[in-house]
Amino acid sequence: MTPIQWSDGAPIYRQLKEKVIAMMLDGELKPGDALPSVRQVAAEYQLNPITVSRAYQELADEALVEKRRGLGMFVTEEAAKKLLATERERFLKDEWPAVAERIARLGLTFEELPKGGNP
Repeated sequence: MTPIQWSDGAPIYRQLKEKVIAMMLDGELKPGDALPSVRQVAAEYQLNPITVSRAYQELADEALVEKRRGLGMFVTEEAAKKLLATERERFLKDEWPAVAERIARLGLTFEELPKGGNP
């Protein structure tokens, strides 16, 4: 895992969970990949193992990872599809309205907007 800057705005277990989700969305963790062990993550980030376990448990509750007895936690086959659908829905519901409003406020047209994320 890459370094994480913890913020005071959300519980650490939730921030860790979001980091793992970002790694799945970015393709760093693919279906079938093992998550680092609870002990490994706890030691690397100087966290209480219970904090790491809670983040992993929430991922398991959402069927994004599965526990394999004696082996650890693994990314499920349907994790990427679920996450993409959830993140798209969240973007369109929570973020897009503000973006669309700002575009309208600035008087931008569709043709003026950059394609593919390049300004």
